[in-house]
Amino acid sequence: MQLLYQTHSPYARKALVFAHEAGLADRIEVVHHETSPTLRNEAVYAQNPLGKVPVLIRPGQSALFDSDIICAYLDTLHGRAPLIPRDGEARWQALRLQAIAQGLADAGIKVRWETVRRPEALRYDALREAYTLKLIESYDWLERELDADAPLHVGHISIATALSWLAFRELPDFREGRPKLSGWFDAFERRDSMRATPLSGETHD
Repeated sequence: MQLLYQTHSPYARKALVFAHEAGLADRIEVVHHETSPTLRNEAVYAQNPLGKVPVLIRPGQSALFDSDIICAYLDTLHGRAPLIPRDGEARWQALRLQAIAQGLADAGIKVRWETVRRPEALRYDALREAYTLKLIESYDWLERELDADAPLHVGHISIATALSWLAFRELPDFREGRPKLSGWFDAFERRDSMRATPLSGETHD
């Protein structure tokens, strides 16, 4: 399999960290591609009409895109305990965390558009502030709700990769006043899967 990837994408990194945690990384060739809404990448568009990574290319089968779908597929390929719980409350708690992580990354990207990516004259301060509030509220929610003692699942991977990207991009600090979340994140960052997939590079628009 091939994973179309970007070294500074929280979504792509989530899929690759998941592959490492599932013991599947050695079955995947990682191919870096630069993408952004204003930079068309023909190779990516050929596999995903949204023009975004990650994309998982499977020999003899259709390509899969979106990190949630890729993780769900990868979870069917290994013999370890599932990283997406199959049923019961554990499943919904894992998927709930995954949803928060998706929202964190989405909001962080929007904050960046209104601070460093959009031409200064076109930036919308009220929109930046609104998405910053979504980040802060989500950090506070995680400080209260994150179950650090639960078995590893996709929600943990999603949260860790989203927070790591937010720190990488120097977006509002999730550590300040949140010792539970900070301690959990620091421990997760030491996992082999995170060490094997460092963030790097700048966005090209």
